Amino acid sequence: MTSDLINRIVAFVVFLVVQALVLNHIHLFGVATPLLYVYFVLLFRRNHPKWSILMWSFFLGICIDVFSNTPGVAAGSMTLVALFQPYVLEAFLTRDSEDNLKPGMRSLGVSKFIFYTIILVFLYTLAFFSLEAFNFFNWLQWLLCIGTSTLLTVVLILVIENLRRQ
Repeated sequence: MTSDLINRIVAFVVFLVVQALVLNHIHLFGVATPLLYVYFVLLFRRNHPKWSILMWSFFLGICIDVFSNTPGVAAGSMTLVALFQPYVLEAFLTRDSEDNLKPGMRSLGVSKFIFYTIILVFLYTLAFFSLEAFNFFNWLQWLLCIGTSTLLTVVLILVIENLRRQ
């Protein structure tokens, strides 16, 4: 086993446990839920195989679904984000960037990493809350959940990324 695989397995378990035991019980003002496990998808390297990103993301999503009682919602949303992650990452890289680049504040720069994070987290929360609600009857509540959960998740990811930088 390579160290990258071991690190990925540890991250998988940590995100699963933290989300299932702690973050699923936080609902700020009844609308903002931190969905930190999407950070797992953001960390895949530039040259990582797309099929592997999809598989890892789907399995993390299905495990989150099992512990959160959201049948298929997290799995579908994580798979969607995993589908777009390589293309969004490429949009923020220069042509002469190294092939094995790992996204982060150090490698992308602060502003590019923030925009990269916002785009993927927004895509995730949009898919997650759309699948969860499965209707647009209460569209104001839906928009509020998407906006506040995106903001809360992005802030948590930036805090963790800032701590990793040091």
